[in-house]
Amino acid sequence: MSTELKSLFLKHTGEQANDIIELSSSGSNRRYFRLKNNNISLIGVIGTSHEENRAFFEMAQHFKAQAINVPQVYLHSDDWMYYIQEDLGNTILFDVIQKGRLTRVFDQDEKKILRKTIQMLPEIQFKGADGLNFDICFPQPEFNERSILWDLNYFKYCFLKSTGLDFQENKLEDDFAQMANILLHDKSNTFMYRDFQSRNVMIKDDEPYFIDFQGGRKGPFYYDIASFLWQAKANFTDELREQLINDYIESLKKFIDIDEQYFRRQLRHFVLFRTLQVLGAYGFRGYFEKKPHFIQSVPFAIDNLRGLLCQGYDEYPYLCRILGELTNLKQFSEEIKKHSLQVHVCSFAYKKGVPNDTSGNGGGYVFDCRAINNPGKYERYNQFNGLDEPVIKYLEEDGEIITFLENVYNIVDNSVKRYIERKFTNLMICFGCTGGQHRSVYAAQHLAEHLNKKFGVKVNLVHREQNIEQIFDAER
Repeated sequence: MSTELKSLFLKHTGEQANDIIELSSSGSNRRYFRLKNNNISLIGVIGTSHEENRAFFEMAQHFKAQAINVPQVYLHSDDWMYYIQEDLGNTILFDVIQKGRLTRVFDQDEKKILRKTIQMLPEIQFKGADGLNFDICFPQPEFNERSILWDLNYFKYCFLKSTGLDFQENKLEDDFAQMANILLHDKSNTFMYRDFQSRNVMIKDDEPYFIDFQGGRKGPFYYDIASFLWQAKANFTDELREQLINDYIESLKKFIDIDEQYFRRQLRHFVLFRTLQVLGAYGFRGYFEKKPHFIQSVPFAIDNLRGLLCQGYDEYPYLCRILGELTNLKQFSEEIKKHSLQVHVCSFAYKKGVPNDTSGNGGGYVFDCRAINNPGKYERYNQFNGLDEPVIKYLEEDGEIITFLENVYNIVDNSVKRYIERKFTNLMICFGCTGGQHRSVYAAQHLAEHLNKKFGVKVNLVHREQNIEQIFDAER
């Protein structure tokens, strides 16, 4: 097989490829190779469909002519089963944002490249569509009712049925038809990338480049923003999604007038549709083709679906009922919990001993609050604890506990990030003071709220001496 690619390399460069390495490919049946000779490096591709290869090749040439960041394609074999293209390196956006994906805390560099990527999306959707011959698109030129129902039935047969969940197909099909009507409400002459997600964006010299758009066709622009922002393993926070939606809308305004309220209403239907389509793909690639990457992604997609259902979709009553049952299946609810960090925060009195770590991991941090000015030395605070306004006011006006907690946050935040990255499931943090009533209670309460808000992790809070317990649920 590599003989044909070497022949294309020689024809294009005038030199023999003396090194050829097959590259990994997680989701596609196409095979990729890096061919090299001295300072020349190209990517060779072996496809399974000459129609699909031709679609990519001709679209890439058209997009390049429109000054869109895509790889330059050079030569193809006579039968279109082999072609060579520009080597953009090894860096994909999915890897660039790895720390943010794992911790849900995206730093400024990660946000910057995400914003740049989303701001460039309308270029390929609008400029890319200008003059494009959509007849070359594979397997079909346009997003239509048939393609919608294909994807929804893909979800039904490849995923939903595999769970063993009982459902009435006629009622489900009624809601599928209603969804198709809503998705097709707006006709658009734009290019719909279809699989626009962070694994299909390369980063070269800090610039995003679009790849793997061979499944694209004429269709609504909502689909791509839904695909990108609700990618199962991207793990974007609601706040970051909102920022990126705003960035996308601003870029979109360069090409068309936008009713932002209508845009957001319509977008949520595409988010649901894309999530179901992705689950269908995960079911087929994971359960049938036994590809581990897709099986591992299922709990994340289910978690996305769980969050979507919280908003409600009155347009699809039966579908939502079945999806609600689906997300509550034990195999999905238990799987996501197994890999989620829970933080246990406790306040205590030193004279009664440091709390035991019931997780069996030997405990984590214990912070001593006794150096902070103690409101307990004043009789008027004896009837209050660190949750009560008089004590809060005393501690904050004094200021020592503010500085103390800032230092605690710096230490604990770094540990929480690493625990999430390393898939640890338990971390314990305790605050002790003389009586376990004022300073430790204040500190424990504020840290619990801080960690839940910043990282979205579940926090179990116990004020031991006050006999108070509180749970901060993980954010979805």
